[in-house]
Formats: sequence, C-alpha cells, structure tokens
Amino acid sequence: MYFFEMLLSALSLSMDALAASLGIGACLGAATGGAAALRVAGACGGFQFAMPLAGWFLGSRFLVFISDYDHWVAFGLLALVGGNMIRESFRPEDPTCPASDPSCGVALLTVAVATSIDALAVGVSFAAVGAPVMVLASWSGAITAFACFGGVMAGFRVGQLFGKKVEFAGGLVLCLIGVNILRVHLMG
Repeated sequence: MYFFEMLLSALSLSMDALAASLGIGACLGAATGGAAALRVAGACGGFQFAMPLAGWFLGSRFLVFISDYDHWVAFGLLALVGGNMIRESFRPEDPTCPASDPSCGVALLTVAVATSIDALAVGVSFAAVGAPVMVLASWSGAITAFACFGGVMAGFRVGQLFGKKVEFAGGLVLCLIGVNILRVHLMG
C-alpha cells in the first residue's frame, strides 16, 4: 500500500473517535479541560494503535484460507466499515448528555473500543493484501490521539456543527480505498 493510501486510512480511522471526542467535549461544555482531553486522547489513540495490530494478527493466521479471495475480503471489510460509518452519519444524535463524565471510566472505555472496531477490520484487510500494518497502527494511534485531544477541546464550540460530517467523510474515504484495492487487483 502506498504512502498516500496509508495516510488516508489512518486519517479515516480517526474520524469516529474525532466525532465522539467532539461529542464528549460538547457534553462537558465549559468544564472541558486538558485532563479530560488527555484521557480521551490516550484511550482512543491507544485502541486505534492496538486494534489494527490485532486484526492483522488474526487475518494473517487465516490468510492461507482466503488468499485466493484476499482482494475481495479487503474490499468487503473496508466497504462494510465505511458504509457503516456513512450510515451512522445519517442517524440522528441524542441531544441529551449523560449525567456522568464521559471522559473517564467505563464510558470512556466503551467509546475507545467502539470507535476502534473499524481499525480491527482494517487490520484484517491489511493482512489480506500484505500491507505493513505497523505503519498504519502507529499513524492511526498518533493521528487519533491528536484529533481526540483537539476534538474534546473544540467540542464545546463545534461539536454540533461538524460531528456527523466528519464521520461521513471518513466512511466515504474507507469505501474508496476498498474500491481502489479491488481495482488494482482486478486490473493487474
């Protein structure tokens, strides 16, 4: 996989976490501080780093069974993840915020895991096409951490305006990367 595609993959994977961070910042409102932003950035960035590695490990163990169809697997996973992100971008948001602090405890763990499930599937697809997953994992973790830190801090001001649009853009990019993998394989 080329540099540009790898960068786009990492950026796209961070979109769910960015959207969640904007929401967390909006929920915390004026009380949003650096400590909350650091907690969210650390948790989401850490999971975005670990999940592609876990997906690649699982995918590489089963690659013997799917090598004739690997390009279809990669396309299918990316299209599924991207399509789900696009679908979620049209779902109405719950205007109420939880009473507890969403930047810590079980709430934060749930957000970090839920927003990184996509990265697990992308890791499987990277194993299928033989792409270097460590680069993706590193970039995805770092980009997500920075995006989440900024997202929480900016959430009070811009969370309601851009949250769903960011998720839509990330889903579209993942779908296009899947189409490109299929195109490259089928056209030689």
